[in-house]
Amino acid sequence: METVITRIVQKARENGTLSAKTIDRLLRERCAELHDASRSISKRTCMAYYVRIRDEQTAFWKSLAIDDATDHAIMHSLRSKPRRTASGVATITVLTAPFPCSADCSYCPSDIRMPKSYLSDEPACQRAERNFFDPYLQMHARLNALHSLGHVVDKVETIVLGGTFSEYPESYRIWFVTQLFRALNEFGADEGAREVERRRLRYRDAGLSGDPDENAERTRLLQEELDAHVLSYNKAFACAYPEGLAFAMADEIAGTSFDRLRAAQDANAEAAQRMVGLVVETRPDRIDASHLASLRALGCTKIQVGIQSLDDGILAQNVRGARVEDTVRALELLRLFGFKSHVHFMINLKGSCPAKDLEGYGELVGKAPFKPDEVKLYPCALVKSARLMEEHSAGAWRPYSREELIDLLSACVLMTPPYTRISRMIRDISSSDIVAGNKSTNLRQMVEARIREEGEKPSEIRMREIAKRQMSVEKLSLSEIAYRTSNTEEVFLQWTDDEGTLAAFLRLSFPDQEAIEQARTTMDGFPAELGCAMIREVHVYGRVSKLHESIEGTQHIGLGRMLIERACKLAHENGFTRIGVISAVGTRRYYERLGFERFGLYHFKDLETG
Repeated sequence: METVITRIVQKARENGTLSAKTIDRLLRERCAELHDASRSISKRTCMAYYVRIRDEQTAFWKSLAIDDATDHAIMHSLRSKPRRTASGVATITVLTAPFPCSADCSYCPSDIRMPKSYLSDEPACQRAERNFFDPYLQMHARLNALHSLGHVVDKVETIVLGGTFSEYPESYRIWFVTQLFRALNEFGADEGAREVERRRLRYRDAGLSGDPDENAERTRLLQEELDAHVLSYNKAFACAYPEGLAFAMADEIAGTSFDRLRAAQDANAEAAQRMVGLVVETRPDRIDASHLASLRALGCTKIQVGIQSLDDGILAQNVRGARVEDTVRALELLRLFGFKSHVHFMINLKGSCPAKDLEGYGELVGKAPFKPDEVKLYPCALVKSARLMEEHSAGAWRPYSREELIDLLSACVLMTPPYTRISRMIRDISSSDIVAGNKSTNLRQMVEARIREEGEKPSEIRMREIAKRQMSVEKLSLSEIAYRTSNTEEVFLQWTDDEGTLAAFLRLSFPDQEAIEQARTTMDGFPAELGCAMIREVHVYGRVSKLHESIEGTQHIGLGRMLIERACKLAHENGFTRIGVISAVGTRRYYERLGFERFGLYHFKDLETG
């Protein structure tokens, strides 16, 4: 491997850059020299070795005498899956442990090895199972994997999946999030390595396994009864986990507290790996002011809400449990709290059709009570453990054809406003698990290809993101899009080039004072400090750069600071004397350097008068 790295370094020095073609040629040449047809050297292997010798400052690394420019060229060329950090942060997904669910939606999968609605073949679920669903182990493993692939993990957005986070006991929620912060704080240190081994040993001593095959065999009979709809998920859970939730860590969970969480958060504000976003998912009927205050205290900045449909009749047919009025209340509250909203909208539910789905999506992105910041827009896919199997067998539900899906999703993308992002169009369900419905993993690519073929220019955020592209700062200009919701005035500030390519944006909210006063007087837990203008999100695109370090691209060149300055000016012009920000734990210092002070659950800044 040393020979390969030496040649890569030489080429980088000679050319000042490295193409993927050059890397591939060097690897093929080295394999040929080894005279072993079965031997192969991958870019991933090279990257892992390169990162290790650099981190450990080995004698070989020192002998290479690599300057910053050469190191940048090598890392850029060897990095695997660059899209994972192309949005400006490293996104890490973790799962909570299996737990009973108060709902029994007809389309929802039931895998007893997983939290309700998730399947063991999904990538994030496989990682969670191998790590005993332990938050510390999951976070540490993902940080290590991304780091070994050459990604910068200084800024992390964490997405906590597992169904309805709100239904887990509060002690578990606090413990879970505390361990995520601990894992970030201790990553790369001897303390972190020791903690990983301690936890793994504790789970093994408790008789638990992180081996998927062993767990599948242990739960095989229960899963067969679930698939045959003889047992409900909750009854199967009681049989599979008689000790209860995360019993191996029961003492730690019971001993958790907000004080311990706050200590971990305070440490993370100065850590090498910082939490710059924390996302959880829940149901709209579980959202109230008291619960949102609790989520904010955990450090949450974005809430995923499974609304599924804006038709009460369709929701009832699919036994969803929640109603449209729950969605209206939830999204209004999220805005008043300053949270970013990320809704799940399902097409092809029982009782719907392409025309109804298109109409419903139009209401979602166009009508004042809704207008979410992000949407997960995906079709219903039938798996055998879902009760929808019976409807399918009776002919009461059919999956849309591929052409129907592409037509419908293309139309949805084109009606999506420029301040809304469609994050996903499929679930990571293995095609072998899908009985009927879309099995194409590249559905989004097909939709985007259709849009390009028709010569349309979408406004939706994800199709405008700079991503891996390079952009000249001189070509950027700042523009503003104002829009009205049912309880706020919103302004979407964006840095774009002449083609509309998006480099950075800010979400600014002006809450209606009547709505604020009503919340203060009628809702338990509504923060007294709210009521001023609120910055709900600041996002600068481009490949992640290290904290306090500027690299090629749009990170750390002042775009975010200028957006915030403009937001403060707009707030002042609109009669506000104070502006707040729903800062993540890892962005506290950034906002404090810009003059914001921490008060309660937020950061605030008094605006100049006169």
